[in-house]
Amino acid sequence: MAIEFLKRASRSPETETGTARKVVEEMLSEIERRGEDAVREYAARLDHWTGEIVMTPEAIERRLRDVPPDVRRDIEFATERVRRFALAQRESTAEFSMEVQPGLTAGQRLIPVNVAGCYVPTGRYAHIASAYMAIATAKAAGVPFVVACSTPYRGEGIHPHVLYAMQAAGADTILTLGGVQAIAAMAYGLFTGRAADIIVGPGNKYVAEAKRMLYGKVGIDVFAGPSEIAIIADDSADPLIVASDLVGQAEHGHESPAWLMSLSRPLAAEVMELVPRLVAELPPTARDAAGAAWRDYGEVVVGESREEIAAASDRYAPEHLEVHARDLDWWLAHLTCYGSLFLGEETTVAYGDKTSGPNHILPTKGAARYSGGLSVHKFLKTVTWQRMTREANRDIGQVTARISRLEGMEAHARTADDRLAKYFPAERFERGAAVET
Repeated sequence: MAIEFLKRASRSPETETGTARKVVEEMLSEIERRGEDAVREYAARLDHWTGEIVMTPEAIERRLRDVPPDVRRDIEFATERVRRFALAQRESTAEFSMEVQPGLTAGQRLIPVNVAGCYVPTGRYAHIASAYMAIATAKAAGVPFVVACSTPYRGEGIHPHVLYAMQAAGADTILTLGGVQAIAAMAYGLFTGRAADIIVGPGNKYVAEAKRMLYGKVGIDVFAGPSEIAIIADDSADPLIVASDLVGQAEHGHESPAWLMSLSRPLAAEVMELVPRLVAELPPTARDAAGAAWRDYGEVVVGESREEIAAASDRYAPEHLEVHARDLDWWLAHLTCYGSLFLGEETTVAYGDKTSGPNHILPTKGAARYSGGLSVHKFLKTVTWQRMTREANRDIGQVTARISRLEGMEAHARTADDRLAKYFPAERFERGAAVET
């Protein structure tokens, strides 16, 4: 049996990206031309912010004065788990050197980027967790300078809880900036004099488009779009928990896909009945977002075999993938395309989004086919080095000269010729026929 759709999405995130491109292109061009003046104008016009962009230690202290102790403890608890997981990732990759052949030693170094820009959105929600997900991970990688940006919240500066998370995670400089102007400021080194080598963090379609357009000038974490959830469920799953988790991610925004892939038609039907009820019980902001997301982007498919469902899941390549099914080890071994995997009812995307440790900045829109999410490795450059004795030049030089000439690259070949002539003046070597044209 082929996969059968019980509900199909009427829209896709790709249909919404075109509207942002012209706006972002114009903004980036203006900021590149006019610098900080343009950024201040956009901040005033779009976010109603005319205060200082760079937060001083005194301004940070004033803004954090009323953050309750229990909120501070919760942020520190979650930040520490993200930091511990990121440090373990860093330790999982090692520098090394090896003797490729006698006289030829080559190696690998892991060098952190010098400057990381971390964007923390504050729009419909204050994304506290995005602060420590990005900043703590950069610091675990060893990045010496981290600049963090977040949108002014209701015209009063960065949300205090977001600001505390930025501080707890170790940001070196904090800018009160949001949107395209924040991404551009970090890319061009405005207000800090230090252009970012990489920019990370989630955001709306304008932020995502700005990162896409600047990619190449700076590195980025992932080509991001609206948050996604997919759930694989068989007849052992709890329909209410499945429906709750779908709604839990759909509240991210009107364009957030929520997909159910089920081995049980009765379970799928029950979940489809439950989701609208759960959406209706949400407070207004979440109800509006989740309702639109499920209506326009929700999909439900059923299949008869695990293999069919696993293949369907890999085609979706979802940002977040939950498995509510028997034999979790089978799914872990066979699923290949996802941003982050949540095995069993006992874990949920919300745990990963906020507290459990693995990063929540993840690939969307099918990018999980070729990319993982944010990790310390995104902030590390894996670079190579080599050292060679003169004796090792004897065979490396000959082969290099011959291959270079086969390719038609005479100048390459002569760099080998010159060394062979210098190091072994009394010897003759087979270096290939010289390139004539």
